[in-house]
Amino acid sequence: MGTLEDINETVKYQEDTIQELQNLLSQKDEEIQQLRSQLDKFQSVLMPPSYNSYIYRGRRKERAQGISAEPQSLQTIQDLISTKFPEYSKSDRSKELIKNAILDNDFMKNLEIVQIVEITDCMYPVEYAKDSLIIKEGEVGSVVFVMEEGKVKVSKDGKFLCTLGPGKVFGELAILYNCTRTATVTAIIDCKLWAIERQCFQTIMMRTGLVRQAEYTNFLKSVPTFRKLNEEALIKIADVLEETSYHKGDYIIRQGARGDTFFIISKGKVKVTMKISDSDEERFIRCLEYGDFFGEKALQGEDVRTANIIADDPEGVTCLVIDRESFNQLISNIDEIKRKRYDEEEAMARKMINQEFADLKLTNLRLVATLGIGGFGRVELVQISNNSSRSFALKVMKKAQIVETRQQQHILSEKIIMEETNCDFIVKLYKTFKDSKYLYMLMESCLGGELWTILRDRGNFDDMTTRFYTACVVEAFDYLHSRLIIYRDLKPENMLLDIKGYVKLVDFGFAKKLTTGRKTWTFCGTPEYVAPEVILNRGHDISADYWSLGVLMFELLTGTPPFTGSDPMRTYNIILKGIDAVEFPRLISRNAMALIKKLCRDNPAERLGNQSGGIKDIQKHKWFDGFNWEGLRDHSLQPPILPQIRNALDTSNFDQYPPNNEALPPDDNSGWDLDF
Repeated sequence: MGTLEDINETVKYQEDTIQELQNLLSQKDEEIQQLRSQLDKFQSVLMPPSYNSYIYRGRRKERAQGISAEPQSLQTIQDLISTKFPEYSKSDRSKELIKNAILDNDFMKNLEIVQIVEITDCMYPVEYAKDSLIIKEGEVGSVVFVMEEGKVKVSKDGKFLCTLGPGKVFGELAILYNCTRTATVTAIIDCKLWAIERQCFQTIMMRTGLVRQAEYTNFLKSVPTFRKLNEEALIKIADVLEETSYHKGDYIIRQGARGDTFFIISKGKVKVTMKISDSDEERFIRCLEYGDFFGEKALQGEDVRTANIIADDPEGVTCLVIDRESFNQLISNIDEIKRKRYDEEEAMARKMINQEFADLKLTNLRLVATLGIGGFGRVELVQISNNSSRSFALKVMKKAQIVETRQQQHILSEKIIMEETNCDFIVKLYKTFKDSKYLYMLMESCLGGELWTILRDRGNFDDMTTRFYTACVVEAFDYLHSRLIIYRDLKPENMLLDIKGYVKLVDFGFAKKLTTGRKTWTFCGTPEYVAPEVILNRGHDISADYWSLGVLMFELLTGTPPFTGSDPMRTYNIILKGIDAVEFPRLISRNAMALIKKLCRDNPAERLGNQSGGIKDIQKHKWFDGFNWEGLRDHSLQPPILPQIRNALDTSNFDQYPPNNEALPPDDNSGWDLDF
């Protein structure tokens, strides 16, 4: 048996060994983290995007891909109403089967009954024999199917996934936008299906929304309280009217009760009665029917009801309802937008900024390195031949590919919006060029790199860092939204750091100038960031940007967006379940969570930023308490990350890209880009 001294020496030796091993383990963990970041970097540059490998160890490792449908050609309500699609006769059994299949589908169950009925009527029959290929993975699709008879096999990458039988929907991603099929569907036995094309589906969805908006707006014009409001205000109110149904005999309003709600009858009739003094008896006053309204004084603050309103229709009564708070918020918000609207002279002044580049030719530019690769081409770092002290970013886009994907209007819109934009939080466009193969946009270079690559390498940001970058976006949105411009593609990939470490928004390919009070309908954005109203084709406006701001906050704080699925359709279904179904990790503070949830409300009218205070409501939120907004605007605030930039040609903050070895694209001389 050893002495106490021997035992102590043995214990010390073991403790030292354990400490050495722990130090070695920490060192190895650090090396693994560095290697993982390097691997992520190489994969994001060299490997094509694959949705299945999109989320890695709880965070994104590849750049998110933006998606845009072809713009809707039917712009007016008249066009939509007059467009008739063929209706195909079906048995009651077939109609019921289609309806139940739609209601059983995670995405399509969110449609309204009136839309489901019209979609059912327009579905046409198709048949496939045993072993026929119905959908082929990788091919472009535009049709969604409902199975009536038969059985199909679904496979991906040659691997069996599942079988589907009667009463099932498949191929539904194709009715949202022009995309490649994500799986192969083969008939196991002879199959009878019902099908509908994307154009027909989208038109039905759009028509429903626009016709309803026009109908509600016309209702409001007949109400004295709303008569003095302009079209923009009426449309805003029409958007937040909620449909409420009542059975015959239900009291909609009781005399003497307090209330702050206004009603318009959209279906059925009601009777108005008044209680006779000192008696339970009610005296009949009159009937109100479709288009009539009641309770308008409640919007002006008189909240004691002076009569009873009772549903008096065997088939029930439906009313459009708005409360005083919603009404007052909307009206004050509309006044705020009006005060901030800029005039045409300011737009002209912006165009004058770029006079120094008026005589610059494409041949004067010298290529330095590639900064990024996008959907239509590359972004190159360039210098002007006789000026080595300054560099620029040159966005190069293939014309033939733009035409092939029918994105001409988006590209032209990008040029117009960026030419008129002069904001410290938005990348500046100096000049555009074109030739037979490409379009070129010469912009300021932001050599601090993409915020996404910093996030990818760090994993996530703390509260202070996230607050700074979110505030930069809020300032950019304040500028754009006051000019009725919707951005539609917020994500860390589209946020560049300038030389001081401030963020600027880039890539305005999905941005659009809206008409006063109107919505837009084209599916645009990145799957994880799109708002529910975009997915459901209900029309969207600047409130879709506030949704994406909430998603951005979540991703910056955690490293991954709140809504992620193994494929786009699953992501959309998760989005439609809402922010309340998302589990917030502990590292998101209580105030940050509260702001995210207020930005990601399902109803666009309820989102913070879209109410009475406008974007100021976001700036005043508790999460921003103590934040120096003036310091941000005048760039005196110290940013959380200061990029290391040696000179005007330093590309070390960007990923390295392989040289462009692609064959030259075909010429396009069709002339659509005449004004580019």
